[in-house]
Amino acid sequence: MSPEIIIQLLVSGLLMGFIFSLIAVGLNLIYGVMDIVNFAHGDFLMLSMYIAFWLWYLWGVDPLFSLPVCIVLLFVIGWVTYQLIIKRILKAPMLAQIFSTFGLMIFLRNAALMAFTSDYRAVGESLVTGRIGIGGVFIPTPQLVASVGAILTTGAIYWFIHRTEMGMALMATAEDAEAASLMGINSDRMYALAWGLGAACVGVAGALLSTFYYIFPEVGYLFGLLAYVIVALGGFGSITGAFIAGIIVGVVEVLFGFLIAPAFKYVFVYLIYLIVVIVRPQGLLGAR
Repeated sequence: MSPEIIIQLLVSGLLMGFIFSLIAVGLNLIYGVMDIVNFAHGDFLMLSMYIAFWLWYLWGVDPLFSLPVCIVLLFVIGWVTYQLIIKRILKAPMLAQIFSTFGLMIFLRNAALMAFTSDYRAVGESLVTGRIGIGGVFIPTPQLVASVGAILTTGAIYWFIHRTEMGMALMATAEDAEAASLMGINSDRMYALAWGLGAACVGVAGALLSTFYYIFPEVGYLFGLLAYVIVALGGFGSITGAFIAGIIVGVVEVLFGFLIAPAFKYVFVYLIYLIVVIVRPQGLLGAR
């Protein structure tokens, strides 16, 4: 195998890995603050992709220009989900919490199936098309733009959490909600913010993915499942861990998909996940 092919595979893996990371960061943000896994996270992504598609189909709005709309709408969806569902089960047994978000996942998926049918859809024309050639390596422009957007969004989330007063309040709530409340932090508002930001992350990812990926009601299943693996691999509650693990999953997926067979690429992703979980159950950067 030539060096050009190896570099091409690594570049392709990195580009997808950055997008995987952003999706996982949103999921990890919710879990890190509330210890609740959102099984509907992938379906939030699906909603964002459909929003971007219909804005393009009905009014010719390019997915890149639909980013603000997707971010705002998904933030609102996350916020409303907390207020209507999650807030009522905060003190419920874990099994009830799992069933609640799992039920939301089934509802969203079937609602999309009824509204949009099972047809595969795609954005026909976008501002980002073609590819960039560097030596013998070719980089698809849509994936490049999407990965840059994912990196910038992940960096913005990291900066917000670690460098702003509200972000630090979010971290304090994640550490000890009761102590944070005694210090004057509105824990309920922080929980709603975590859900809003987590959903907004897939709002960005969905709009970016719609420039080159097919859109259908079950598209969130694949990305959601990978997000769970990435979060567990990187460490629950660790944004940095999710970012690194997303890159690892992206590279492994592309490399083994090429070297072995595309149908078996996820087998190796889950194999690495199992090895890491056995050797280091808390994940790569998770707290013990």
